[in-house]
Amino acid sequence: MHKIDLFDSTLRDGSQGEGISFSVEDKLKIVKALDSLGVAYIEAGNPGSNPKDLEFFHRAEQLSLSHATLVAFGSTRRKNSTAADDPNLKNLASVKTKVVSIFGKSWKLHVTDVIRTTPEENLAMIRDSIQFITESGSEVFFDAEHYFDGYLDDSEYAKATLQAALDGGASTLVLCETRGGLIPSEVARITAETAEAFPGIPLGIHAHDDIGCGVASSIAAVESGAIQVQGTLLGFGERCGNANLATVAGILGTKLGMDCLCGESLEQLTATSRQVAEIANVRIIGGAPFIGKSAFAHKGGMHIDGVQKNPLSFEHIDPLQVGNERRLLMSEVAGRALMLKRIARVMPDLDKDDPVTVSLMDELKQLEAEGYQFEGAESSFDLVIRRHLKMYKPYFSLVHYQTIGSSPYADPLSDATHAAVVKVKVGGESAITAAEGEGPVNALDQALRKVLEQFYPTLKRVHLTDYKVRVLDSAGATASKVRVLIESTDGNETWTTIGVSRDIIEASWFALSDSIEYKLIAEGIEPSVE
Repeated sequence: MHKIDLFDSTLRDGSQGEGISFSVEDKLKIVKALDSLGVAYIEAGNPGSNPKDLEFFHRAEQLSLSHATLVAFGSTRRKNSTAADDPNLKNLASVKTKVVSIFGKSWKLHVTDVIRTTPEENLAMIRDSIQFITESGSEVFFDAEHYFDGYLDDSEYAKATLQAALDGGASTLVLCETRGGLIPSEVARITAETAEAFPGIPLGIHAHDDIGCGVASSIAAVESGAIQVQGTLLGFGERCGNANLATVAGILGTKLGMDCLCGESLEQLTATSRQVAEIANVRIIGGAPFIGKSAFAHKGGMHIDGVQKNPLSFEHIDPLQVGNERRLLMSEVAGRALMLKRIARVMPDLDKDDPVTVSLMDELKQLEAEGYQFEGAESSFDLVIRRHLKMYKPYFSLVHYQTIGSSPYADPLSDATHAAVVKVKVGGESAITAAEGEGPVNALDQALRKVLEQFYPTLKRVHLTDYKVRVLDSAGATASKVRVLIESTDGNETWTTIGVSRDIIEASWFALSDSIEYKLIAEGIEPSVE
């Protein structure tokens, strides 16, 4: 297989995304996850920019990595100075990573208007800086910043910056589409022309996603000669983000037959992406290619029927190739065959014409008429099936709950705005507890899990990742019926549950309690009984 190196910049370029912040511990966890996936290079930050990155590189010296090479990142020396006197370059040399990524300007506009020096001095800055790092013992990748814009403005000067990097000892030239505004065909043309101008020199591509073409431009560059693709695993980064390496890896591996994970299987792609999302505290959108929970989801009856007869009819790959799964969404348009498939998980001997199947379909339609929508909350529908088939034993029963809010809150130093008290009965034992939260639902969630953890310790790993409210009949104004969807995770698996009521707290309670019950059933834990 043709080998392509993935260069992940989640910890550097990704951390420049709005709302993204990593601790040193976060960075170490992400490095281990990316290394296990098979990423070749991990750009981990600029040791000269802040103490946190410097601490990370010192601690990272103790890591034992199987595949990845850690990369330190920094800029060329300052104008009208020497590389040996530049604090940033000295810090880069001091961390002694095997590879250092140095960026320099390849667009004259940046040379004259941003760093405000002469084109000749800029070339010297590139050459001197790279030579200083290579002489310190590290290999250097040169990130030719704004290369494509610079090439369109003055192709000879843009190529001269690459030659200056080679003269300094750079091993790889990375062509950066920094503004993210070019269409892929232009990226392909310029990459091909650059490859022709520098035969035998390894080229990389670093694309941003400002017009939604980061992935397409990266693939176009690979097809034009690039052998390294830079980006971030989940696509977040400066402005609109970077090329999404999860999507890039999926395309390279399943469509182009290229090894981009150091010989590791793509089957870990979804799990690793979700792990990194958890650490970064971001949600993977349902429709994310390859790794999203909707990437292989089917709702329409004809689609469901087709994919069950032959998956190729509506799926471009087997979802297991990337560690994802096929999902057939429950709804009134899905048909009785899907209903039977869900029922078979708990009662495999029924057929689609069995009265139980028919009655469950009727119940589904009635629930959807009341406002339930199970296409995004199959976990709740699994509980509906169990209750209908008399195969359900509750893990707890509610005695009462109460939420209390005030403004200002009793503790002005706390982020909490509400308190909740929950009393439940588990087996023959009653328990009560209280918790604070940011809003009534958060407080209720905290109190429910707190009171149940003493009976079911596995719930300590469970937390909410998303909460959605939809008003179903706006004519009712503040008395309108609402639908609440809650997404929960234990760090490995994710599930969604639903509640409907004219009381938003009650609707949230239904969804929260279903989430707890579903998790305990999935764990195979027996309910406590009297």
